[in-house]
Amino acid sequence: MKITIEQLLQNIKDFKAGTKIELTGTIYTARDQAHKRLVELLNSGKQLPIQLKDACIYYCGPCPNAPDKIIGSCGPTTSSRMDVYTPKMLDNGVKILIGKGKRSKEVFDSIQKNKSIYLLATGGVGALIAEKVKSFKLIAFEDLGPEAIYEIKIENFPLTVGIDCNGNSLFNL
Repeated sequence: MKITIEQLLQNIKDFKAGTKIELTGTIYTARDQAHKRLVELLNSGKQLPIQLKDACIYYCGPCPNAPDKIIGSCGPTTSSRMDVYTPKMLDNGVKILIGKGKRSKEVFDSIQKNKSIYLLATGGVGALIAEKVKSFKLIAFEDLGPEAIYEIKIENFPLTVGIDCNGNSLFNL
């Protein structure tokens, strides 16, 4: 099913674990070091470099691009590395998480509480996923290199609902 981020947000309760979608819209990449900095900024009351309300965060550290490409390989990283930060991010407005692998019970509970959704990207196909990226721009934390926050515009990005906002999951928790 082809869907935009806006459509997903408007109908988030209708998407069940196991549903396959092709997502189009603007997302942000952020891995553990970027999450740590975002949470530190939240805890200190400082301004964030991105708006978290209704944000879509992709756990990814893009590789450098070839001269004729928008982005290098950009497959998902293991989501559990962000679990310590995820409830705080969800409590502050993030609605869509994209990564790979199982999540902790705390993250599962926070997804339900915040009516959010966890989407799975296929690991090992980063070069193919890169073909779904239409633009790529550095946003914050340049010193982190591939772990910086990047804004990417995606088109028909293949994903599967891993945990829905109704308490269903593809994982045993």
